[in-house]
Amino acid sequence: MSGQRFLMIYSGVLTAVFVVTVASGFALSPRAMTLEQLDVQRINLREPDGTLRMVMSSAGTSPGIYVKGKEFPHPAGRKNAGLLFLNAEGTENGGLSFGGEMGPDGIKDSSGHLSFDAYEQDQTMALGSRQHGQQRTASLQFTDYPDYSIMDLMKVLESVKGLSDAQRDAKVEAFFKERGRPTPRMILNRGGDRGKDDGVALTMADTAGHPRIVMKVASDGSPSLQMLDAKGKVVGQMLPAN
Repeated sequence: MSGQRFLMIYSGVLTAVFVVTVASGFALSPRAMTLEQLDVQRINLREPDGTLRMVMSSAGTSPGIYVKGKEFPHPAGRKNAGLLFLNAEGTENGGLSFGGEMGPDGIKDSSGHLSFDAYEQDQTMALGSRQHGQQRTASLQFTDYPDYSIMDLMKVLESVKGLSDAQRDAKVEAFFKERGRPTPRMILNRGGDRGKDDGVALTMADTAGHPRIVMKVASDGSPSLQMLDAKGKVVGQMLPAN
């Protein structure tokens, strides 16, 4: 056998062994592994059938919106690192995000957000905090949502791109009037007026979203309790004695 022919056969055998080894490695991937440290930009957690259930991502690899296993672009884009939770159908149903930095203008910025969604809808419970410079807010909010899929609203928002602000607002408002809109029911917040107020308040609303009870401690420390009718008129209140 010539040397050249031997080298060709030898090379072919090595290639075959390499292919078999790699294929076996994929077929028999380890079912358990212990690591001291793992550096990644994104982790996708899936069920045995492939259904995506959670995404852990850096800001640069943040996902879009998932509905029944299909990903759609996020209207505003996700700008922070965090976790995305998905239900058994592969539809987003909550998440955790966090971020913060000092901008080039020297203004401090920090945020955190945890929320859980209604079925194929938006945040039925949301816990969040935000700091921008000296403005600080924190809140816990409960919201009722109609029974339609949020995809119906996304289709409307997609259809109004390119329209004037007035036309866009009119079409979105018409959709809400026909199908129903989100209704805030309870808000516990610190920092009203976009964080300019240091007071704290608990607002409870009726099923139409009208605030009916407002408990508050103002920035100056004065407490109050107000009861309102559906039009926002104060019908009863408790104030500190002079």
